[in-house]
Amino acid sequence: MLILLFYIGNIMYTIKCEKIREIAPMVVLKDIPHTPDFFAGYFNYRGIIVPVIDLCQLVQGRACEMRLSTRIILVDYKGKNDTSHPLGLIAERVTETVRKPEDAFVLPDIRSEQAPYLGGIVMEKKKMIQYIDLDLLPNCINFLPGGD
Repeated sequence: MLILLFYIGNIMYTIKCEKIREIAPMVVLKDIPHTPDFFAGYFNYRGIIVPVIDLCQLVQGRACEMRLSTRIILVDYKGKNDTSHPLGLIAERVTETVRKPEDAFVLPDIRSEQAPYLGGIVMEKKKMIQYIDLDLLPNCINFLPGGD
């Protein structure tokens, strides 16, 4: 499977490329008051208003640093009735893809109930990479359109 590598702080993470619509440069987001800290705002993607989640804020409690390689990863998530919705994910150092067999990912013995979207771990050039399961991510973010 083809996976996208990116960073949240100094830790490398990955998602499956099959879930990605597009990787966009950072844009000015429409801020919405009284939303969780990890909700970065909305942006207009080809006439569609898309919610954007700051993965650094969600996982580490601090905003992503604005670097040249900080990007919005545009993915699809399933809402109620399996309706597909676009979602933007801000991540740092979004720079490369690699191929890994699915069985290369090993589930850790300890899992966090607050972060069920954190999946298996795989090695790449002596670095551990944590998989983010996009099918489980929206369940933790219940204010998204079409959320349960």
